[in-house]
Amino acid sequence: MSGAEDRTDRAVSGRWFEELTVGTVVRHATRRTVTETDNVLFTTMTMNPAPLHLDAEYAAGTEFGRPLVNSMFTVALVVGLSVPELTLGTIVAQLGLDEVVFGHPVFPGDTVRVETEVVSARESRSRPDAGIVVFEHRAHNQHGDLVCRARRTGLMHRRPAHGGRS
Repeated sequence: MSGAEDRTDRAVSGRWFEELTVGTVVRHATRRTVTETDNVLFTTMTMNPAPLHLDAEYAAGTEFGRPLVNSMFTVALVVGLSVPELTLGTIVAQLGLDEVVFGHPVFPGDTVRVETEVVSARESRSRPDAGIVVFEHRAHNQHGDLVCRARRTGLMHRRPAHGGRS
């Protein structure tokens, strides 16, 4: 079986390189309310002992007054919320994250929503079956505060010659 056949034999809901033109904006359908459990599990699994994420008494004495959600969880969630409508089944590999900014803290109980804009797209010089796309993800909480902005570069498959998902 060829690589193109392999790609279309599995679930594909992402967009092919040809569908990712500069200026395209996707408002992702799925939103996610972050829980205290999300924060504690992620923080402890990644070996981050910062009391600002884990110790309610400590956090109460800070300017925030309560524990903050780990910012690495936030950026991972932002990327994850974009996957079904952008890259599921259509990405070769994530090449990098740049310009990650956390504009407002995320707290347990906040609901995160994401929109993504394609800020650049070009054919791959080394892979004729792929292109390189830079996405700018912007995440807001339920109050409209920008909680994360990040640019992600992906190596994206071109649409298979036999059509793939339409």
